[in-house]
Amino acid sequence: MIKAMNTAATGMVAQQMNIDNIANNLANVNTTAFKKSRIEFQDILYQNYRKAGTPSALGAVVPVNLDVGYGAKAVATSREFTPGSVTISGRATDMAIGGDGFFQINMPDGTTAYSRDGAFQISGDGELVTSDGFLVTPGVTIPDDATELSVSISGEVYVLVVGGSEPSQIGQIELARFINPSGLSAVGHNLYVETPASGTPITGSPGSEGFGRIDQGTLESSNVSIVDEMVNMIMAQRSYEINSKVIQSSDEMAQTANNLKR
Repeated sequence: MIKAMNTAATGMVAQQMNIDNIANNLANVNTTAFKKSRIEFQDILYQNYRKAGTPSALGAVVPVNLDVGYGAKAVATSREFTPGSVTISGRATDMAIGGDGFFQINMPDGTTAYSRDGAFQISGDGELVTSDGFLVTPGVTIPDDATELSVSISGEVYVLVVGGSEPSQIGQIELARFINPSGLSAVGHNLYVETPASGTPITGSPGSEGFGRIDQGTLESSNVSIVDEMVNMIMAQRSYEINSKVIQSSDEMAQTANNLKR
């Protein structure tokens, strides 16, 4: 009975983490290019009372194990990089990646972070930056006298300046991809950083082999499905309730055993 309580408690802890993850997904349903995650579970150790293949008291061979598990635990948070829907914003500095790849972002400490969020802004120095002011790399500086900004599907950045008749190229957007994007570490601000599990970044031009194209004037939406998350939340809630019932039943059984009289 004590074992059952401990086992059910592990299930409650695991489902609490599951609910926390679902809450984060739902909280980011309107976050640009947010990628939903799911909790992965494993069973814990087993106490083996009788092993399969051992001889029984009657000389036969035991065909199956007799063992009891000790519950479940959360072991991983798997992020799903399926593309979100694309919405039209009409802003010249907004860009969505149609396919695989990440924008490269230069962090203040000199390291490079990666993002699917293409809601870029123009800084006071004319540089293309994120909403937090982090520079897009390779850097793109827009002239003060630019009247029109355009980005091709292959990432070339063009501007038309005052008095000019033809747009001129001022930069090139490059993307990065990873052999295991699920191994990237989310650090907030719609940014991910490289880890040994993700592998090293492979860079290239948008539209080239293995890389998505750039769609100017659009933004990628979150890939969170409210309906799916609501279903997952109900399942997690029911699992939590059932495990709490196991603890209650085990407590009642222990109380019954304690009240036995000779």
